[in-house]
Amino acid sequence: MLRPNILIADDHPLLLRGLEEFLREKNYQIIATCTDGLSAYNTIIKEKPDIAILDIEMPNMTGIDIAKNCKRHQIDTKIVLNTLHKEKRIFEEAVKYNIHGYLLKEFALSEIEACIESVCKGESYFSEKIYKRFSTSTEQGTHIEKLTRSEMKILKLIADEMTSGEIADFLSISVRTVEKHRANIIKKLDLDQKPNALLIWAQKNKESLL
Repeated sequence: MLRPNILIADDHPLLLRGLEEFLREKNYQIIATCTDGLSAYNTIIKEKPDIAILDIEMPNMTGIDIAKNCKRHQIDTKIVLNTLHKEKRIFEEAVKYNIHGYLLKEFALSEIEACIESVCKGESYFSEKIYKRFSTSTEQGTHIEKLTRSEMKILKLIADEMTSGEIADFLSISVRTVEKHRANIIKKLDLDQKPNALLIWAQKNKESLL
């Protein structure tokens, strides 16, 4: 995904136009712009953009509603939320739905390219101010947002008490690949190297992995 197809949605015309013009100047391919959530979601279903950059507060459907529906229906479009909201509650709700980015509008133009680059690599990106504010303040303050989608999938299976061999069979990958993912997850979550440390953490935080 070197040059992803991007959809932008925001109910503020000036902000929408400003972000669109900025990204076009950087040679990104903008396949659609929308001014409300429902049209954005319908366009995601129809056009299947690689990335959707969405305002949270929009008429008809919020950006979080769209992320929730994309997760429920296993839509591959990667969701980036672009918002003025700095509330912990809203941030944590957004993270539940596997969003790939959370940008504060005041920093959007300075961070958007780094965000897109990270998302293209399968990594999540959060505005530094948000990341520092919340990533260490939650019970699972162990940088879960750093995990890739593949690592999250494996972590959920670990929480279900599946062994590496069972996970390998379930995902049709090698046990060695599973073990490599486990090692990366442990490192990113900054866990002890003790036996079952990852299983204990996964089960303790199982609800946050749904």
